[in-house]
Amino acid sequence: MKLSNPQADIYVPGADATPEQALARVTHLCLGAHQDDIEIMAHAGISDCLDTPGKAFGGVVVTNGAGSPRTGPYAHLTDEQMQGVRREEQRKAATLGRYAIQLQLAHPSSVVKTPGHAGVAADLAAIFGGCRAEVVYLHNPADKHDTHVAVLHRCLEAIRALPADRRPRRVLGCEVWRDLDWMVDSDKVALDAGRHPALALELLKVFDSQVTGGKRYDLATMGRRSAHATYHTSHATDCVAGITWAMDLTPLVSNPTASLEEFTVAYIRRLQEDVQARVRRFA
Repeated sequence: MKLSNPQADIYVPGADATPEQALARVTHLCLGAHQDDIEIMAHAGISDCLDTPGKAFGGVVVTNGAGSPRTGPYAHLTDEQMQGVRREEQRKAATLGRYAIQLQLAHPSSVVKTPGHAGVAADLAAIFGGCRAEVVYLHNPADKHDTHVAVLHRCLEAIRALPADRRPRRVLGCEVWRDLDWMVDSDKVALDAGRHPALALELLKVFDSQVTGGKRYDLATMGRRSAHATYHTSHATDCVAGITWAMDLTPLVSNPTASLEEFTVAYIRRLQEDVQARVRRFA
């Protein structure tokens, strides 16, 4: 397997297969913008593969992770050194989570934000063409991080370019930099992120450059999952220990001409209608 960026990293935990063989085994594929996005948004997919024989999880980090905040023991590192630390942390997460393969494409965010960049397109085409993933986890289009939305665009372009019979059966847009609990209940996809809680915490804490460096993603992510499970419904007991909310993006794959903007705004309209109806009901 050859990726376009010289700094790209291909890692097969256990090294029991070639990258091509490992990628071909992947049934659950997550593509995130930065190191640790995968572990925040797709713990349900990691758990599915741990719990089910014949399933295999694959992770892809699209950008190089440049510009991350740093304090404490990481304050003295250059940006290039920090990128190296984050790359190794992602490898450790792949080992802990028993991923089939972990790819880090190492593209600058500015490149990913540029539509039609040949290197990004070629890498994503090779990844989607090299596996038959049943479920793909992406960022959601209502995320408030620009790079996350740009990565989503590039991934959707790559999936839509596949022959119809090669496209994944299910594509989900997951929460990271904006919760999705604002969606009306009928629009929500509940991903069971409450399984393997000890592993879940370790997968987040392995990114020490972020946690010790000033961003407590470990506490925030575990707390959010628990809160979603409890506040999901007011008239029933908790059914799972943790939930990650997602949008079902599969219609955007089934209909490659559908507008991502209109698709996303429709979720907001349905929330508006739900709020208006409830307020009016008791006026």
